[in-house]
Amino acid sequence: MRTVSAKLKHIGTSLSSSSRPYSLTPLASSHGKPRNPPSPTLLNEFVNFCYKRDLPKAMNAMAAMERHGIYADSITYSELIKCCLARNAVEQGKLVHKHVFSNGYQPKTFLINILISMYVKFKLLDEAQALFDQMPERNVVSWTTMISAYANAKLSDKALEFFVLMLREGVLPNMFTFSSVLRACNGLFNVRQLHCGMVKLGLESDVFVRSALIDVYSKLDELKDAICVFNEMETKDLVVWNSIIGGLAQNSDGDEALDQFKRMKRAGFTADQATLTSVLRACTGLALLEVGRQVHVHVLKFDVDLILNNALLDMYCKSGSLEDAKSVFERMVHKDVISWSTMIAGLAQNGFSQEALKLFDLMKASGIKPNYITILGILFACSHAGLVDDGLYYFRSMKRLYGIDPGREHYGCIIDLLGRAGKVDEAVSLVQEMECEPDAVTWRTLLGACKVHRNVDLAIYTAKQVLKLDPEDAGTYVLLSNIYANSQRWEDVSEIRRQMREKGITKEPGCSWIEVNKQIHAFIVGDTAHPEINEINKWLNQLIHKLMGIGYAPDTNFVLQDLEGEQRDDSLWYHSEKLAIVFGLMSLSSGSVIRIRKNLRICGDCHTFAKLVAKMECRVIVIRDPIRYHHFQNGVCSCGDYW
Repeated sequence: MRTVSAKLKHIGTSLSSSSRPYSLTPLASSHGKPRNPPSPTLLNEFVNFCYKRDLPKAMNAMAAMERHGIYADSITYSELIKCCLARNAVEQGKLVHKHVFSNGYQPKTFLINILISMYVKFKLLDEAQALFDQMPERNVVSWTTMISAYANAKLSDKALEFFVLMLREGVLPNMFTFSSVLRACNGLFNVRQLHCGMVKLGLESDVFVRSALIDVYSKLDELKDAICVFNEMETKDLVVWNSIIGGLAQNSDGDEALDQFKRMKRAGFTADQATLTSVLRACTGLALLEVGRQVHVHVLKFDVDLILNNALLDMYCKSGSLEDAKSVFERMVHKDVISWSTMIAGLAQNGFSQEALKLFDLMKASGIKPNYITILGILFACSHAGLVDDGLYYFRSMKRLYGIDPGREHYGCIIDLLGRAGKVDEAVSLVQEMECEPDAVTWRTLLGACKVHRNVDLAIYTAKQVLKLDPEDAGTYVLLSNIYANSQRWEDVSEIRRQMREKGITKEPGCSWIEVNKQIHAFIVGDTAHPEINEINKWLNQLIHKLMGIGYAPDTNFVLQDLEGEQRDDSLWYHSEKLAIVFGLMSLSSGSVIRIRKNLRICGDCHTFAKLVAKMECRVIVIRDPIRYHHFQNGVCSCGDYW
């Protein structure tokens, strides 16, 4: 059989012409007749029990009817099947199936479709497939039910194969068919072929089809196509707005997601839970605390919605506003494992490891079982607080206590924990005992430990492992170059730089973002583009001279080692986070927290600078880098200088 993609290539032809039917084994087509005249009393009792959802009495009445050869109408049986589904009564459902085919009775296609749907909802796909194969006639509902079932079960090839067979049998898909089969698409080629088929059938303007198209293009990171499908719609409803906003937010295009949210509100639509969940995700990705707080006002209408509250909790944690996060968490009427895990991870990432461990104890006492993410948060807390014994205990016992197999992320946390504590040899042993192959992230973690503890030989080996898996990783080249420089191995430094030039690899410039008056201001090292840069530099120079008066001296260990001394000092002065901090001091009121987001890990010199500025200016400064959050206040950082 040709591949599914090859079959889909001819969808256009299949949609416009009849093909030979797909041969399956049919049931007997003769309609059996009742052996005895119907008993109105028995039949009426059965109907009454079905509509009252009295399953035991309905099943008894059905057995009596079968003995007398009496059958009800399809609608009544559908009510009985609903009752079976509501009670998860699998065996009773199978008895209904057996009954409607007993004594040669032939149920209508409508009822067989309902039975197939019942098996699908019971997750009995083999039984659903067997019944489908026996159908003498299949309509669009029959095919769509099976296609949807296989798509939901992540059996994508099977779903696409059924779609092709449906076309061969001459059954035209409807909007629900396309919505279902699109979920099974993992490649752009198939999506485009299906998109063409929708246009041929005139279904491309249907809301469900458009929404499914937007979802699948977003899933494949084809945002231009998703936006194009969205913009082509003359009239839009909330479902389609939610699809485009959700797709953009999931693909880290938070700015565009928020723009579409504003357009949606201007168009007169009221946000629902799905909209607000996506908007909060966009705020989380951008660390837009003030915008997130505005969204919080809308969330209050759905105060008991667990998914929304979890999204709100995540937004506050990842914006570094633990006071707001704690307030949301404490007010939540219902908390699930996601709620607890989000709060634990939030505390750990913001430097409050002991609080994270205490909350973990409360979670266990509440009866909530930890999951993969919970343990990851706990290990992160141990790693960033130097709690070696605690971290190793949780890591070694997670399978025994909670039935969770350690994954790469768990190994990474423990390797980081051991590396920070100077136990580099133990970290290497752990890498060697990993059940899964170490990835680039794992090797980078070990490389960071080698840099801290100046283990040059191991660093070289580790860096080479990283570059095998990620040959374009500029950070590893630069880190290896600096390790060589610290060891005065200048020929090796030159060789690394030569390799970078030949491969066209450049170091990503440090960039910091700060939100002021609902506007994002971005800075890079040595920035000259910001309209207020001259005033910012003036403030920065004055601030550094003040700090030098109380003992601050730029630490040149955190710049490239082959720069001249004066240039090295000067480059440190204008790191992006320093520019952002000064702009915050200039622009925000004295009581406001200065919140900054960075694309690279904060360097040691900027960390010292932020502590001293927070103390001298009596401000709270929160800096979020790719690894964690630093809360600076009164001259100290929440990380305890252990990062």
